[in-house]
Amino acid sequence: MLTEERHQAILRLLDQQSVVKSQELSTILNASESTIRRDLQELENAELLERVHGGAKRILNLGFEQDMTEKTVKNTQEKQIIASLAAQFVHDGDVIYLDAGSTTLEMLPFLSGKTITVVTNSVHHAAKLGDLNINTVILGGSLKLSTKAITGATGMEQLSHFRFNKVFMGMNGAHLEFGLTTPDPEEAALKRLAIAQAEEAYVLIDQTKLNKVTFTKVTELEDVIILTNHCSPELFEQFQKKTTIKEAIQ
Repeated sequence: MLTEERHQAILRLLDQQSVVKSQELSTILNASESTIRRDLQELENAELLERVHGGAKRILNLGFEQDMTEKTVKNTQEKQIIASLAAQFVHDGDVIYLDAGSTTLEMLPFLSGKTITVVTNSVHHAAKLGDLNINTVILGGSLKLSTKAITGATGMEQLSHFRFNKVFMGMNGAHLEFGLTTPDPEEAALKRLAIAQAEEAYVLIDQTKLNKVTFTKVTELEDVIILTNHCSPELFEQFQKKTTIKEAIQ
């Protein structure tokens, strides 16, 4: 097994168990304990786990969120694959909500030429939708400088009057036990309301965020359809027991 394959296998096990023992990893991955120790050290250096006596545990950065510039350059290909899948559910005549986020941003080129109305809480999204000549409504409220997302009571009040055929949401974590989460309580409230106002709600989330948890709960898994680029067979089966999950064909 290649080093990268072992690293991914270790992270998948941590997603499922939170803590893993070095001896257990050695058996599962058919690798020496010295190799496993080296793997764990490399993953700790990359801040993907924390080594503990006899093994490792996942790092939970519950309140951390990257700014929009950092998000847009991370996992770009995966986000484009998910965005392409999401756009297939948008049809002429639809009124949709596009949540602020780097993955929903990747949907915009795939919406070109569609006769739709889009409501968004993102300054980035609204500007690009305008360039595509798509009928767009942007919510009012407070501007979150790091992500250029609109939040707050004004946007909530405006959003409460709208209904949508579909909403497309970004999310920081989709966890089998804790549901859908995001670091910012104000953004969580806006996401929760948008989902409640929709006939169908889609969450666009790449594989690195599956079975992760952050600070604020948005809603339960069963309230949405999850769109992702890849999910291990074991995790896919577990998610299917909670909600509908669709993988993009790559």
